[in-house]
Amino acid sequence: MIKSMTGYGSANLDTESISIQVEVRTLNSKFLDTNLKLPRTFSDREIEIRNTIGDCLERGKVAVNIEFNRKDDTTPKVQVNEGLFQNYYAALKALAENTGASEQELFKLVLQMPEVLVNEREELGSEEDWKLLHSALNAALKDCDAFRLKEGAVLAEKLVSYIDVIDGCLQKVPQFEEERVETVKNRLRQNLEDLQQKEDYDQNRFEQEIIFYLEKYDINEEKVRLANHLKYFKEVILKPTQASNGKKLGFISQEIGREINTLGSKANHAAIQRLVVQMKEELEKIKEQSLNIL
Repeated sequence: MIKSMTGYGSANLDTESISIQVEVRTLNSKFLDTNLKLPRTFSDREIEIRNTIGDCLERGKVAVNIEFNRKDDTTPKVQVNEGLFQNYYAALKALAENTGASEQELFKLVLQMPEVLVNEREELGSEEDWKLLHSALNAALKDCDAFRLKEGAVLAEKLVSYIDVIDGCLQKVPQFEEERVETVKNRLRQNLEDLQQKEDYDQNRFEQEIIFYLEKYDINEEKVRLANHLKYFKEVILKPTQASNGKKLGFISQEIGREINTLGSKANHAAIQRLVVQMKEELEKIKEQSLNIL
């Protein structure tokens, strides 16, 4: 079955010490376009995370948001640069003694000096943390993939219905064939009568024109090829495989459009032309929906 490129998945993982939330959203795109929001704790794992996303989702515009929190990490981590503090304090104390200024607020003042108090760099996640995050990520990706498959089933029903309408129009063409052929014969007969009234007409040229008209108005090949393309399109949609078929269906729809256009140009019959217009309307729906197939 086909998959839609529209999808959503999420996963939560809680332990005594950490909490992980992963959210995945996907839309259609010709290529894999990943927008990743990742905690600095796992910045060194970004390539691995992107590879994991690509292996599962293959193609589409993908937004992944990962949140990682330590439950015991409730207070900000602050580090005092003691060496710098002592240097600042000694310099300001000496300046105060030389100028006779008060040293009462000196300690507080030094703490406010640049780079005396700094936030500790966030530590990289441990191997155990990474295993838990990777597990949550895989769960969210599988959830999104299942969503895509479900949406693909709905999309497949729509596409099959459009194909059935085109096939139904094609099945109606033969009922107009007799009238169409008679119209073509009358046109050729009239042209023949006009030509025979001329004494200097070229017999070889006349035979070539007959062959040209016969080929021009024959639509049997187009009907057969169109029927085969419609059948193949449905086979690809309903084929039980996990492979991406969106591009293949796009190529088949192009072939379907080529045969419909040729059929319309050769028809020379109002009723058949109306059927061709209806086929084109359904084909446009197919092309639009096919853009969302993985």
